[in-house]
Amino acid sequence: MALTHFDETGAAHMVDVSEKDVTDRIAVAEAWVKMRPETFDIITKGRAKKGDVIGVARLAGIMGAKRTSDLIPLCHPLPITRVSVDLEPDADLPGLRITATVKTTGQTGVEMEALTAASTAALTVYDMAKAVDKGMEIGGLRVVLKDGGKSGRYEAT
Repeated sequence: MALTHFDETGAAHMVDVSEKDVTDRIAVAEAWVKMRPETFDIITKGRAKKGDVIGVARLAGIMGAKRTSDLIPLCHPLPITRVSVDLEPDADLPGLRITATVKTTGQTGVEMEALTAASTAALTVYDMAKAVDKGMEIGGLRVVLKDGGKSGRYEAT
């Protein structure tokens, strides 16, 4: 199997999707931010000096999805029809579990948009809470669902 973003000479290029069918497409990505219990309490109890960490991170994730083609050189700009970013507190982590869902109707998938949304939300949590916890850890970034298009459905196990 060849990498699609390289031509026959090895030069990077944007994949030509003009012959692909227009289909409904969805991608879901996840990530997590692990932090000290004290930081978890500050965020979940709304006591962060910079404001509503979860709300701001949600908006940042949505904005990140919309700007993916500006950040990833070979991504197509897409007409995104839906973006949702959920940040769920997990006391066992302790931290936040992030799930980003992106939908479109088009000729290429939205996996990169979902990944960008999840990672942007995670980075925003770090930015807003780094004053109290520089040791936060971001991880688990992956696509957990992709559906639509010629390659069909993918679900992570």
